[in-house]
Formats: sequence, C-alpha cells, structure tokens
Amino acid sequence: MRDHPELQPESHPVQRIAHDVTHETSTQTSENGAAEQTRRGTTVGRTLMWVGIGLGIAGLSAAVGVVALRVALRRDLPAPDETAERIQALIDEANRLIKTLDEKKQS
Repeated sequence: MRDHPELQPESHPVQRIAHDVTHETSTQTSENGAAEQTRRGTTVGRTLMWVGIGLGIAGLSAAVGVVALRVALRRDLPAPDETAERIQALIDEANRLIKTLDEKKQS
C-alpha cells in the first residue's frame, strides 16, 4: 500500500472508511473463527472424554454383572455322601448276584 499512494486510506475518505470496516471485519472474523475453533475443539474433546468415561463405566458394569451371574448360577457338586456310595455299592453287588444266579439257572 505504501508503494501505491492511490490505495492509501488518507487519499480518499470513502476508501478509508471501506478499508477500516473491511479490516475490522476481517480481524474480528479471524479472531472469532480462531476462538470458535478453539471452543469447538474443547467441546469435542470434552464430549469424547465423557463418552470414553461412560463406555468405561458400562464395560465395567457388564463385567461385574457377568461375574455375579456366573457366581450365582454356579452349581456346586454335592460332597460325596458315604451313605449314597454304600447304597450304590450294595445295588451293584445285588446286580452281580442276580446275574450270577441267572447264569447258573441257564446252565
């Protein structure tokens, strides 16, 4: 602009006003744009942080629920009962005796 005196704002008052308004508008726009981008970046970052925290809590809750469900549904095998074992042994012995008697009858 200094090389071209005809473009100097002082030479023509209408151009000076237009130049000042254009300069102020572009400065405000660039400042507002930068501020908006910073604000938008901060908002997106904060949103992503809360989404991550929410997903982490949901995952942890699901894991705790699965563990609790598995513990609740786990069926412990009954401890070996000596009486039940003795009864089964007697039944097996009776079956062998019956089989032996059947074989002797057929012979």
